[in-house]
Amino acid sequence: MRIVVALGGNALLMRGERADASVQLHHVEAAARALAPLAAEHELVVCHGNGPQIGLLALESEADPSLTRPYPLDTLGAETQGMIGYWLAQSLRNAGVRKPVLAVVTQTVVDAADPAFSAPTKFIGPVYDRGQADRLAARNGWTMAADGPHWRRVVPSPEPLRLVEQESIEQLVSGGTIVVCAGGGGAPVVDDGRLRGVEAVVDKDLSSAQLAIALKADRLLLLTDVSAVMTDFGLPDAEPLRHLDVAEIEQLTFPTGSMGPKIEACRRFVLATGSTAAIGALTDAEALLLGEAGTTISV
Repeated sequence: MRIVVALGGNALLMRGERADASVQLHHVEAAARALAPLAAEHELVVCHGNGPQIGLLALESEADPSLTRPYPLDTLGAETQGMIGYWLAQSLRNAGVRKPVLAVVTQTVVDAADPAFSAPTKFIGPVYDRGQADRLAARNGWTMAADGPHWRRVVPSPEPLRLVEQESIEQLVSGGTIVVCAGGGGAPVVDDGRLRGVEAVVDKDLSSAQLAIALKADRLLLLTDVSAVMTDFGLPDAEPLRHLDVAEIEQLTFPTGSMGPKIEACRRFVLATGSTAAIGALTDAEALLLGEAGTTISV
C-alpha cells in the first residue's frame, strides 16, 4: 500500500520536556523504530509537525540583538524541516530501513486572499505579559492576543492548496524512496507568478491530507501522543472511539486546537479517496494500519 503518515510535533517533543537536541533525537529514534516495519512492506511518506521546534527558533531569532528583524515564519519553518528531516532520515536508516530515504524541504501554496490572513488565530511561541506583548507588537508588527492570563503571538493559518514539490514527491515514492516532507505543513508561500514566503503557519494535518489525496494514497495515518479519539477527553469517563464514519463526524464537535484539525484532515481524505484514515499513538503504528488500535475513520 501507499501510506502517508503524519507525526505530531508533540510526539517528537513531549509536553513539558526541554527542547534539547538529545531529547528530541531520542523521540525521533523511537518514531523511526515504529515506522520501520511499515517502510519495509509499503510505500511510505512521512510528514511531521514542528510546533515546539518553530516556537524555539522564533524565540531565538527574536532575542538575537544582531538582527534588524526576527526571521520570518516561512524561513523558520524551512529550518525545522531540515533539522527534523535530517533526524528522521538518519534514524530510519539506523532502524534498519534499507530503501532510499530522502528528506524534502517542502513549500505549500496558500491563497493570498485567504480570510485567515485578516484574522490570525494560531498561537505560537512563548507567553508574555501585556507590556511585553505591546512592545513586541510595535517593534515587529506582530499581532498579539490574550491566551488565558497571558498574551501570545497569533499568526494566520491559511488553507493548504498544493505542495510545490508534489510531482517530485510522487516520482520519488513511485521509484521506491521513503520521503520525509511537508514538515510543519510546509513552508507557506503564495504563487502570483513568482513564489514568495508569507508569515503564516499551515496546519500539518491538513497538508498531509492534501498530499495524501494528490498521491492517491491507500491510507492516511495521523500519529500522535494519544491512543485514540476520545469522548469527554480529559474527564474520568472518557472512552475511546474505535470507529467513526464521515456521517458521524458531522454530528460531533472536537477541539479546534488539538483533535479538530486531525478529524477534518481524515474527513477530507476519506471523502476524496474512499480510502481509510486512522488516528492513534505513534507506538501503535502497525496495529493502527491493521485497524487493531486507535480510531479508524471511513465512509
